[in-house]
Amino acid sequence: MSRPPILDPLAAYALWAPAYPAHAHNPVMRAEERAMLALMPSRLDGLAVLDAGCGSGRYMSHALRRGATHVIGIDLSPPMLRRAARELRAAGGCPVPLAQAQLTALPLAGACADLTVCGLVLGHLEALGPALAELRRVTRPGGTILCSDVHPIGTALGWQRDFRADGQRYAVRHTQHLYSHWHAACAALALAIEEVREPMLDPATIPAGAQFDRTALEVPVALVLRLRRLP
Repeated sequence: MSRPPILDPLAAYALWAPAYPAHAHNPVMRAEERAMLALMPSRLDGLAVLDAGCGSGRYMSHALRRGATHVIGIDLSPPMLRRAARELRAAGGCPVPLAQAQLTALPLAGACADLTVCGLVLGHLEALGPALAELRRVTRPGGTILCSDVHPIGTALGWQRDFRADGQRYAVRHTQHLYSHWHAACAALALAIEEVREPMLDPATIPAGAQFDRTALEVPVALVLRLRRLP
């Protein structure tokens, strides 16, 4: 199979947004989400939650279902924000503030979130440090940051974050961030790495007849971290 053209995230999600579901829609995302939700508090009553890189809104929906008092979503892609707004309205929840911005320049006051979630986004950026610094800034001292990314082993195996639009296959630009990169960035920013999970695929979530790299059943597919902002 020929390699698809690689698009920058803004162009990719403009094409992908019309068909992008508001739930984990492939086996890798289901594995990632399973680990993220296990590290998220089961109840978020009274807490403010930021979903940085909210996409179509799946983690905002989870936060609302767990009782979060205030939820805000930020994403670089206007079409994905429109998709999130439609999905949240369809779910019948309260209106959620949404804003268009880069992860490295969030339009929020410092220490405004008790919990900051950033799911499968940081691989779109070439460097971890600037984005993690901004996630730390908007999280209160002692607050939690949950981050996930495609596992760096996937890049070594040639995996791509690909999708189809108008009959054409595309891939989103992705940068490999090793655990050592996370460790160094967190140490420099006074972010404590509290827990790391490396979920693997659940064979039960793979559709019958699916064509994929069988190695994916033997290695982690996501890297998920729970960070604590130190005072």
